[in-house]
Amino acid sequence: MARKEPAADAANPGRLKQIALTYKMTRKADKKIGLVLAAVGIVTFGVFLAIGFLIGHPIYLGILGLLLAFLASAIVFGRRAERAAFGQMEGQPGAAAAVLDNIGRGWTTTPAVAMNRNQDVVHRAVGKAGIVLVAEGNPNRVKTLLAAEKRKMNRIVADVPVHDLVVGTGEGQIELKKLRTTMLKLPRVLTGPQVTATNDRLRALGDLMSNMPLPKGPMPKGMRLPKGGPKAR
Repeated sequence: MARKEPAADAANPGRLKQIALTYKMTRKADKKIGLVLAAVGIVTFGVFLAIGFLIGHPIYLGILGLLLAFLASAIVFGRRAERAAFGQMEGQPGAAAAVLDNIGRGWTTTPAVAMNRNQDVVHRAVGKAGIVLVAEGNPNRVKTLLAAEKRKMNRIVADVPVHDLVVGTGEGQIELKKLRTTMLKLPRVLTGPQVTATNDRLRALGDLMSNMPLPKGPMPKGMRLPKGGPKAR
């Protein structure tokens, strides 16, 4: 018991430091965060205290109101901190991949399965909704990447639905802060074993592609393919 207490005491300052750091980062983007949290806490506590005086139990309702005031403030703080984080990430390369990594259980994400020289990129997520291709970059250029990747998925796993999303603020695009919610709202059409089988097939494809012995650099002039090799049609 004595050994566990110092570890717990050491963890608490770390959590408090993390909360303080999150608050400072949120306040840079949300100047009113302090006033909002104070207002939420005071109003919640005041309402329960007033109800306590009305029914003759101000102490009990006051204690309950105090606890609920902390809870309400924590919920509001979490949501505004998340909104501020998305605001800072908006438009940054790899922002969609960061959201996909934190989408939750039941999803397997693979960042940057396709990319072009302009750094437009397509990420892949596999879950009970099927395969979701998430693109970020120029909306006109990513259409080509998405189309090529979608054809590849249809050849490999033709029996699995493939969805495509483009992250952005334009028409027909999904805002970064709504990406996770949008994916979680997709209809679930696969079972757990089907999701596992799909991941295995895609993983095997990745292994085959990464282990394929491809020549580096241009073919030397005058070099011919050995007899018995593939013939041109």
